[in-house]
Amino acid sequence: MLDFAEYGSWQSESMFAQELVLKQRAQILHALCSSGSAEHLERVLDVLLAQGELIWEDYQNIQVQGRALYTNVRQLLDLVYTKGVATCEFFLAALKQVLPEAQRAGISFSGGCSNLVTIEESQNTSTHTLLTQRPSLVSKLQSCIDGALEALVESGHFTSGDCDEVLLPVHPPSHQARCLLDRVRSKGESAAKVVLHFIQESGSPLNQEKLTPPKEFSKYQKKLSSSVSAQSCFLSSYGGTSHMLLDEIYTEGQLELAHDCVDLKGALVLEDIVGMVGTVNEEADTVLLSGEAGSGKSTLLQRLLLLWARGMALQEFLLLFPFSLRRLNSEQRELSVQELLFQHCCWPDREQEEIFQFILDHPHLILFSFDGLDELKQGFSDEYRVCCPTQCAPVHILLFNLLQGNLMKGVRKVVTSRPEAVGPMLKKHLRKEVLLKGFSPSGIDCFVKKHHSDPTVAAKVLDSLQTNTALLGLCHSPVLCWIVSECHKELMGCGEGSPQTITDVYLMILQHFLQHQSPLKSTMGLGWLQEHLKTVLHLGQLAFKGIETSCYVFTDTDLETCYITEKDICMGFLILSNYMSSIHSKQYEFLHVTVQCFFAALYIVLSSNTDRLTIPKIFELQDIRETGLSSTCFWVCLPSTSQQERGLESESVAAETPNLQITATFVSGLLSHRYQSLLQHCCPSAMVERKVRQVVKCLSKGMHKHFKSIPQPVEGEKKSMHAMPGFVWLIKCIYEMQDSKIAKDAMSKLEVDHLKLTYCNIGPVECTALAYVLQHLKNPVGLQLDNNSVGDVGVEQLLPCMHICNSL
Repeated sequence: MLDFAEYGSWQSESMFAQELVLKQRAQILHALCSSGSAEHLERVLDVLLAQGELIWEDYQNIQVQGRALYTNVRQLLDLVYTKGVATCEFFLAALKQVLPEAQRAGISFSGGCSNLVTIEESQNTSTHTLLTQRPSLVSKLQSCIDGALEALVESGHFTSGDCDEVLLPVHPPSHQARCLLDRVRSKGESAAKVVLHFIQESGSPLNQEKLTPPKEFSKYQKKLSSSVSAQSCFLSSYGGTSHMLLDEIYTEGQLELAHDCVDLKGALVLEDIVGMVGTVNEEADTVLLSGEAGSGKSTLLQRLLLLWARGMALQEFLLLFPFSLRRLNSEQRELSVQELLFQHCCWPDREQEEIFQFILDHPHLILFSFDGLDELKQGFSDEYRVCCPTQCAPVHILLFNLLQGNLMKGVRKVVTSRPEAVGPMLKKHLRKEVLLKGFSPSGIDCFVKKHHSDPTVAAKVLDSLQTNTALLGLCHSPVLCWIVSECHKELMGCGEGSPQTITDVYLMILQHFLQHQSPLKSTMGLGWLQEHLKTVLHLGQLAFKGIETSCYVFTDTDLETCYITEKDICMGFLILSNYMSSIHSKQYEFLHVTVQCFFAALYIVLSSNTDRLTIPKIFELQDIRETGLSSTCFWVCLPSTSQQERGLESESVAAETPNLQITATFVSGLLSHRYQSLLQHCCPSAMVERKVRQVVKCLSKGMHKHFKSIPQPVEGEKKSMHAMPGFVWLIKCIYEMQDSKIAKDAMSKLEVDHLKLTYCNIGPVECTALAYVLQHLKNPVGLQLDNNSVGDVGVEQLLPCMHICNSL
């Protein structure tokens, strides 16, 4: 029982929910109506119906056909407030679950229920189930409306007229699903049974509460949920250096489907990643979330895990097992699936066998997530087949068989990767591919404001970005936006010399960290890098060796081999690995994989201990990936290793090419003539000049290779070049060098009438580089940029070359 003090506290907190609904009426009204679509209102109503807070008559009084959306929302707000405290609590919880982050801004949900739960059914009727399971039913029916209608027609419950009313083309699939449910309910109990039976037959059980899991299952579910929540509540990307809560900094990125989808209405949201929208292969279980380095894949996945653990998303899955492939890289033992789940995620205190058997018997209730496929040492292969979940195998073999569906068929899997690391062999096993395109312009604004608690500082940073469109374009990448926000003081002091290239931004964060550790004695001017040269070379050697061997987590022994001291660690670029460290052994990783690539590039440029062939080989690896040649030639230019080690290293080249490309891009930027004065304090000028000549030669050779592959035009047609992503990468390298002579030389050899750059992952960052190089074309060309994410900022970046690109 509650004592009087506790009762008073509870009562005032509950009353607060009702007051919030009243005080925030205008904000809630705007949030539910601003998109112009009734979808958010419909989803809130679905939740309230399922929770029993609205009855069917309430729903009909709110959703009056032909009435303005604002009027319907006002009707709901009036009704919710009238029904009292409990309904207001559920209403706020439903709003928080349904509204996208941008539309939740400014609304307080502190009086809402902490969790929305499945209601125990007091009536065992199918028509009642249509209400209590409505959110789940709407989600499941969107992808199979035609099948459900066919079942209803065959059973005699629906006519062709009913079907036509449901399938009105002006309505999105979600509205069609609700229309179907409403009509089924009006037809009675037998029609409801037909629909529920159809969904169950199609493999989407509804009444999960009727399952009979082992006695310890509920305890294990809570333990796993608690573990996932603890791992996900703080920002893990960029080292989580400020111990910032994910809720306080998370900003939604732009999600797109890799394939056209006629059913998609509006923007993709987080739950669509796992949902039915955009499915291209219903037999497959694996969803690929792909995006460039620094686009926010890990943070997005972390957000999804946290929402599941809190009961706010993906509640159709009873268990969610998250895996870091960076961590699995270090697993040397052969494991079974059971050992993989329980040893690497969460160990059941009791009844391990019974819980695992439940997982095997109900795969559709389980979700696996794998973060960082591109960081796995081995490239994807379907050579070794494993079908038995109790059979032990190397971890990468288990992973490949899980992704293909040979193991744990029916379990949904979400895997993140950079696009270059996923080849056709894996893509044929994908259910769908979702692309993460980084921040939108409003996302940049939102992130900067969240990063800076002082609104004045945030406003100054945003003003600086608006006056430097090249830097604004770079900030569409979340990792670059974080660096710019972190280095706001340096940014303010740049004036006209503010960062233009990716290398500029990373040098800014390097200077920021180095001088932050020793602010009183830091050298001013160009000598700052020389002052910390030993630290940079030690960290660079570690980064370079890691890139060589697909290693992203380092032991104390690794650090000692590269002469890294405690002082070097304190600089902040190396942080303790969240997953790998224990009381007995510390393991380290770089703040971000792009930071590791940057230090590897610094080592290649500044060190006299690298082989003369290192620079040519990191540029030529693009050819290896596209032609399928053996990678052993790369390892010739590196410090000698055993033949066995080289064989292992050669397996990983497909996955490692993206990191080597990033490293090569940074090498190009560091060897720009703009940094000659900075470098001359650190290494001999003759060595720098030799490396500059090597990069220029590699870029010229790479461009020539692409130009040579242009086919001769058919008689009567214009000469056209369909560029590959590797061509865009070379363009970015030329831009990083900021040398107009190199750009002119490259474009002097391009003789086409039409340049096709479709499906090249071009965003605002790439547009800046394209404009810099293409403005030196000799003759006008037509530029085709379909199926990219150029956006308004990207179009603005292309203006310098529009005089020569006669169509876009």
